[in-house]
Amino acid sequence: DMRQIKDLKRMERIRRIATRFRIRSLSGREMLFLAHCLAVVSVVRLALTLSSYNRVRGLITRLDARRDAGIADLRRVAWGVAAAARLVPGASCLTQALAGQYLLARQGNASKISIGIERGTGSELRAHAWLMSGNHIVLGGSINGFTHLVDHGC
Repeated sequence: DMRQIKDLKRMERIRRIATRFRIRSLSGREMLFLAHCLAVVSVVRLALTLSSYNRVRGLITRLDARRDAGIADLRRVAWGVAAAARLVPGASCLTQALAGQYLLARQGNASKISIGIERGTGSELRAHAWLMSGNHIVLGGSINGFTHLVDHGC
């Protein structure tokens, strides 16, 4: 039956994706969190496409986020957003930083997005965004080589 063949092909595709991203070894709880991160990263990506950074950031900063996040929470959000971003086309550093900030703020944890630039070849400038919580870089990698421009807290 043609329907069964399509279902088998779909399942094989899902199995390849799961193997590629090591999803098979995740617990049910980790799978749910990854699915949540995937939804958040996708929505933030779409929102940045349809709207402005300031508007998206404004929606996130409405959340009441006052306390410092624990290292375990920071690692979990960093892992979830980075893993989800690999599955969302065009999920830039800014998309990831905003998604991570949203996830932390939903838990009541304060964070800030730092934006900086670095000089590329010639007169080219390259912008980059990081998610920071306290003194910890949650997402975005090293800040070395970048000139700090602005912070946006939550």
